[in-house]
Amino acid sequence: MKNVFSVVLLFLFFVSQSQQRAAGKSVSSRANPDLVKVNDSIPALIPQNINGKYGFVNQKGKVIIKPEYSNVGFFTEDCNLLNSPNPKVRKFGSAKYASVHLNGQDFRINESGTRVYQFKKSDLGPCTPEFKSQLFHAYVMNHAYGIIEDSKFENPGDYRQFTIYPQYDYLHILEGDDLKNPMIIASYKNKFGVIDINNKVVIPFEYSDIKRNFSWKLARLFEVTKDGKNYYYVDSNNIRY
Repeated sequence: MKNVFSVVLLFLFFVSQSQQRAAGKSVSSRANPDLVKVNDSIPALIPQNINGKYGFVNQKGKVIIKPEYSNVGFFTEDCNLLNSPNPKVRKFGSAKYASVHLNGQDFRINESGTRVYQFKKSDLGPCTPEFKSQLFHAYVMNHAYGIIEDSKFENPGDYRQFTIYPQYDYLHILEGDDLKNPMIIASYKNKFGVIDINNKVVIPFEYSDIKRNFSWKLARLFEVTKDGKNYYYVDSNNIRY
């Protein structure tokens, strides 16, 4: 009797292990290979303008969501939906979804490109962005831009008090999560690039413009153009997407 009981337990063990392996394979097979990241610091899906319409490509440049929208955002949280008075729509405020604009209407789409929610004013809850005061600011002297640290700067006559001594045609500190090490859009000799707070070049001065938007904060990407018309994204290694 004891031997029979042991055999039954052994059989149940193997059945359980087989089921777990099958479940693991099932989960693995459901993973979308098109969303595998090459660069973990940026989103798997990136907005792209194709012939005047916006869609999404993956990090390898493959079109995943066809370009049919007049405007799109990154796959990021929407705090108005997260705080919605309608509990049924709060899930659409998560970073699993992106906001898109089509024919005068705003929607949230999933990573497959399916429109899963249409915005309604009655669904929007209060959204109070967290304000973080910048530690650094641009400073203009003799028609040139530099950078100062507010807590340390007192005397513009002392060059040592400048974090970056005025030498650029234009500077703009991008909003980001790291206030101590912000990215800075810079213009020099009619070309745009990006520098860090140590005056090190991050993005070379080869662009006619770089947008002052939230792409760095939301996706760690810079929106750039070389001809002033066609914009695209590059990461902090100046790799195009």
